[in-house]
Amino acid sequence: MGTRFALVPAKKAIIDRRDLADRLATIEGDDAARRLAATRLLKEAMHAGRAEIARRFAERPWQGTETAAAYAFLTDQLLRLAYDFIVTSLYPLHNPTESERLLLMAVGGYGRGEMALHSDVDIAFVTPWKPTPWTEQVIESMLYLLWDLGLKVGHSSRSVSEMIAVAIADHTVRTALLEARYLWGDERLYAECEQRFHKEVVAGTVRQFVTEKLQERNARHERMGDSRYVVEPNVKEGKGGLRDLHTLFWIGKYAYKVGSVAELVEVGLLTPDELRQFQRAERFLWAVRCHLHLVTNRAEERLTFDYQREIATRMNYAQRPGTFPVERFMRHYFLHAKMVGDLTGVFLAHLDEKFARRGMRFGFPALTRRRRKLEGFVLERGRLALPNDDFFHQDPVRLLQIFALADRDGLEIHPLAMRAAARDAKLIDRDVRADPRANALFLDVLSSPRDPETVLRWMNEAGVFGRFVPEFGRVVAQMQFDMYHHYTVDEHTIRAIGLLARIERGELKTDHPLATSIFRSITSRRVLYVAVLLHDIAKGRGGDHSILGAEIAETLCPRFGLTDAETDAVAWLVRWHLQMSATAFKRDLSDPKTIQDFAAHVKSLERLRLLLILTIVDIRAVGPGVWNSWKRQLLQELFNSAEEVLRLGHKETGRKERIETIQSDLAARLKWDESRFERLVWRLPGSYWLAEPIDVIERNARLMDACDRAPGAERPIATSVQTERGATLVSVYAPDRRGLFFRLTGAISMAAGNIIDARIHTTNDGMAIDNFLVQDAGGGPYADRHQLKRLEEKVLRAVEGAEIPMERLESRALPLPRAEAFTVHPEVFIDNNASSRYTVVEINARDRAALLSGLARALYDMKIVVHSAHIATYGERAVDVFYLTDASREKITSPPKLKALQERLLKAASEPTAGQKAA
Repeated sequence: MGTRFALVPAKKAIIDRRDLADRLATIEGDDAARRLAATRLLKEAMHAGRAEIARRFAERPWQGTETAAAYAFLTDQLLRLAYDFIVTSLYPLHNPTESERLLLMAVGGYGRGEMALHSDVDIAFVTPWKPTPWTEQVIESMLYLLWDLGLKVGHSSRSVSEMIAVAIADHTVRTALLEARYLWGDERLYAECEQRFHKEVVAGTVRQFVTEKLQERNARHERMGDSRYVVEPNVKEGKGGLRDLHTLFWIGKYAYKVGSVAELVEVGLLTPDELRQFQRAERFLWAVRCHLHLVTNRAEERLTFDYQREIATRMNYAQRPGTFPVERFMRHYFLHAKMVGDLTGVFLAHLDEKFARRGMRFGFPALTRRRRKLEGFVLERGRLALPNDDFFHQDPVRLLQIFALADRDGLEIHPLAMRAAARDAKLIDRDVRADPRANALFLDVLSSPRDPETVLRWMNEAGVFGRFVPEFGRVVAQMQFDMYHHYTVDEHTIRAIGLLARIERGELKTDHPLATSIFRSITSRRVLYVAVLLHDIAKGRGGDHSILGAEIAETLCPRFGLTDAETDAVAWLVRWHLQMSATAFKRDLSDPKTIQDFAAHVKSLERLRLLLILTIVDIRAVGPGVWNSWKRQLLQELFNSAEEVLRLGHKETGRKERIETIQSDLAARLKWDESRFERLVWRLPGSYWLAEPIDVIERNARLMDACDRAPGAERPIATSVQTERGATLVSVYAPDRRGLFFRLTGAISMAAGNIIDARIHTTNDGMAIDNFLVQDAGGGPYADRHQLKRLEEKVLRAVEGAEIPMERLESRALPLPRAEAFTVHPEVFIDNNASSRYTVVEINARDRAALLSGLARALYDMKIVVHSAHIATYGERAVDVFYLTDASREKITSPPKLKALQERLLKAASEPTAGQKAA
């Protein structure tokens, strides 16, 4: 491990072991006094050493491997000093027997000579045979001293034979011992351990070890999200993280007995260029991990939003046009993670060649399809390979062709061919991009009816995707610093294309019956695939990515071979790909003008179909948990309403029929007598029937009926857990008094509820029937009965007229968990054209508890009537939309009043002051 510590300059400035040894030797007094004095001295040395390492790291914040080695070096010296002090001062042994020998080994990550500030100190105490009273005393005393220093020690105490037996039985212990190194104590014992480990544990078990390590890696990836592009990665355990690099080295060491990463080149597992990539990735990842430990002051391995910005600053990332420092930092992180994945593929290829049984491979099995003509490529153990090393040089279009063949025939690409593709991707120049053959091959892969997601991901990992479509290359590994997007832009796009293919194949019919059924009606399916590819391609350019993306589409589509009409369709979809979700989630779909305006914008049924499917895959590809049945219902309602307008040309056509269908469905569910049901129908306005799903309408009807039949005896509130929507439905039936909405939202906030949607209705006889979708502080439904009881009690008091003091609400108005890492400047938009009856107000602000209550209070104070509220959250950003009138139920048109309304809402949307938070 001398090579690792050779990275550390001026070691004596970190810790001077000889000087400390001399000072420890002069300590006097009884055992307790000497132990205390030694602990104090070593602790001072430890803190001074760590301070020196931190100082150096601040000056060179990218030197991760040097810093990791420095922490391990400091720990080595402390353990050696502690060991010497104990065996010479506390428990001296002048004539040791053969049994009274003791070895101290560093194992695991510490054995590798790498540590972050709060890493575990993994050590093994080894004795020749059964421990003697002396060795037990030394081990116990040493552990207590290390604990007193504040070190987190992972330790074992075994004889040599016990250690070997455990290593044979447990591959985790085997891995830890694989990286063991001599630390201090009996050197003969270490030589024996090393010799027996290779002879009795390693010999003949290489294939078993490799299989176990790869299975362990796959299980770890699955546990961590199985993508190296999650925007809050685990630096140590995540895909493309340090543990993946460790796994490569473990396999190389186990199989080839290499002592350092550099030796992997000598045994042919890495090329010199790949070694440099390995070392760059290792240096960067260790720097991030060391910064994480320093910033959090604990063993934190997850690079969450809370720390990304600070670490970007510490590593000297600067602002660039259209890109924040934190986004540049995270892009570099993902590029290094990608590099780790590429290196893993190369390793697997070599391991296949040497250790896999005939017909078996360590990698994923290829699909079994009947092979057709391979266009000059060859098959090697069932995978596409190159006949010679300059095959791509002879015709660079083959860099596209290999992926098209892999898709066509269901073949996996050999890792060595992937290595060659990554090496030769630079051959893709302007001429190749203009070549009709290359563009046709690319379009075949992109719009494949088979598995375009997998093949495009391979193409991306090889760097071919970004070279052939440079605009896409600009978003490779690019993150968006927000809580809404779970993946980098390229990963989001590739996942969206995969979802599109699955919808087309009918695999998601249960989740998306409408999208599945209308897919067959689309005139040009490749328009949809290209639009999904390009919808986010202009992100990070410093402008509206929809507008810029449409301009890119107008250039790229003809190159891909699309017709003028197809190009126009793609450009329109990219320009307006957010329009449908914005309308469905932020506007009142029961308002005829909402539908009329949307249909007038879309103009054609073909565009409507394309836009629906694009919207669905865009939302679903954001990340797990983003799509739900509530969004499905809203999009389907908007689609159906707009389709009727586009087919029949009249905004009211079909409205009456739809309401009658819903009422007929409700009658069948309720089974009431005719007069009882007719009274319900008379009381509820037409807008209500179109605004709520049938299950909510049924719950509302039963609540209203129960309260009307037993006034005062029935509680005017009903709750139900809506599992598919990830929230609890809270329905309230009460006289429609001014301020009711404010009191209800305040009550829910005081019960620690987060309102994600609100539907407000007034019956024709002056009663309010309001529906709220509410989540708890953890982002899930209120399922616990105690939680529900507390929520119901708060709401009941609000119905009875109790008002919560605004100061109490503001004191609770802290950002929701993790949202504090983001800055969202509040904005208020007022639109008097979006509805024929109402003034529509949209408020954008950072999501926090009681935000909606504060906005509702502002409207109440201004004597504004709220007719409906639509709540949408996008990670840390909340978008609340209200349909309003003044006290006389007219639109708000007075310019002074509109200005006052905007100012009041802007103030309510702003963060509470420090004094308010402390109240």
